[in-house]
Amino acid sequence: MFVRTTDHAQVRLITLNDPERRNPLSPSLVAELMQALEAAEKEPAIRVVVLTGAGPAFSAGADLEFLKNVTSAGAEANYAHSLELARLFHRVYTFPKPTIAAINGPAVAGGAGLATACDLAFMSEKAQMGYTEVRIGFVAALVGVILVRHVGEKQAKELLLSGRLISAQEAFRMGLVNRVVPSEQVLDEALALAQEISGHAPTSLALTKELLCALPGMGLEEGFRLAALANAWVRETGDLAEGIAAFFEKRPPRFSPR
Repeated sequence: MFVRTTDHAQVRLITLNDPERRNPLSPSLVAELMQALEAAEKEPAIRVVVLTGAGPAFSAGADLEFLKNVTSAGAEANYAHSLELARLFHRVYTFPKPTIAAINGPAVAGGAGLATACDLAFMSEKAQMGYTEVRIGFVAALVGVILVRHVGEKQAKELLLSGRLISAQEAFRMGLVNRVVPSEQVLDEALALAQEISGHAPTSLALTKELLCALPGMGLEEGFRLAALANAWVRETGDLAEGIAAFFEKRPPRFSPR
């Protein structure tokens, strides 16, 4: 098994589980990760997903066996492989439930891309991350789609053109991660925030994510129209009715699984 899953109440922890090879995004690991995400989406009791790596690394990126054969694999096979990675990054980025990366160690190339695709990120103070593809003649094309949304064009250019590894503090300064924490606390901190988020309305969480994915590509007027529709639609949901009732009754809300 290249992916392990464990549940912490309403939070599902997904662990990349190829520690001896530093959790590379091999075809087998990518396939199992996609299956784990599918299962987490279908499970109504799961509200938040936390993603981390087994062993000392989050993910070292490309599978070395793949790298040995990439230049002779042929255009069709290479395109199929690229599409699989694109589907993974898109799946994580648009996942209807909040996702948190617990970056326990180095996150490099595709591994950095996977962490970047998550909604939130906690990073070990000793970890490094980098989009290093340019160093060996690759292009960090897939993650570039997401990275420029996070940090803007200038910072994305610096990261992708230099290919350098950056510290946790620099990743925080650039807006790539939300918090930098001691290494032994990174997973606990991520799970704690996940538990907090999991208590909120599932409909509100999903709709907020959908809006945030759509808004960067919209103009001002179009964005406000979509936001107004979302604002009106959510008023018809059971989650809002329960939230308002709980507010006036001075009790915690009891949101139903969706």
